[in-house]
Amino acid sequence: MAMPGKGCFVAWYDLQPGRDADHDHWHTHEHMIERVAIPGFLRGSRYHLLTGSPRLCIMYQTETLATLTSPAYLERLNNPTPWSNRTLPLFAGMNRTLCTVTSSHGHGIGGFLLTIRLSAQPGAEDRLGGWLAEDILPALAARPGLNAAHLLLGDRASSETKSQEKELRGTPDGIADRVLLLEGYDRGTVAQALAELNGANGLAAHGAANGLEAGLYSLDFTLGEDEAKRIWRKPA
Repeated sequence: MAMPGKGCFVAWYDLQPGRDADHDHWHTHEHMIERVAIPGFLRGSRYHLLTGSPRLCIMYQTETLATLTSPAYLERLNNPTPWSNRTLPLFAGMNRTLCTVTSSHGHGIGGFLLTIRLSAQPGAEDRLGGWLAEDILPALAARPGLNAAHLLLGDRASSETKSQEKELRGTPDGIADRVLLLEGYDRGTVAQALAELNGANGLAAHGAANGLEAGLYSLDFTLGEDEAKRIWRKPA
């Protein structure tokens, strides 16, 4: 199983113009270290946009969904560092979804990531989920050019938990219903998978609702729990 845990935080957002370098420096040298050092966090990754929207995709894999509402995590959310206090107001158009991993296939971390936010047609939830988990994701994860495929189920109640960091961002977060993730080492193959999933025998034919939101991203930075715990020092 490619995902190292059963919980997953996924966020998509843009930034105020001209602030990309400031954000990436903060995210690499403080924020991701802080997050992945929290008990129950296993790995963090940052991706930048190639096609679609928005500019950034951030992913944290955790032991369980409950890790993402744990006292240790909420303590960080409600006590942002001085650097976070300066950086979080730069965010725009945040979708922040806390998820349970329902199906995961393949291995490793791909250099390219396709994200698809989707919902099921009324009454088609089981049909869509079964088709993805049993037929499509295992085959995609084994395809040359790809290495992993995952289906996540968003948890609205957990995602709506209030925090000081949300107040700093200033506008309510979007929340995804379901998230499909494809990882690969060949950009063209990852893009072709999106075309197939949007095709006549793709997601819509098996119960997905209209209004898919897709983006193709490239990996910027990833960090595991052991290294994060070794180097994290809480600011005074």
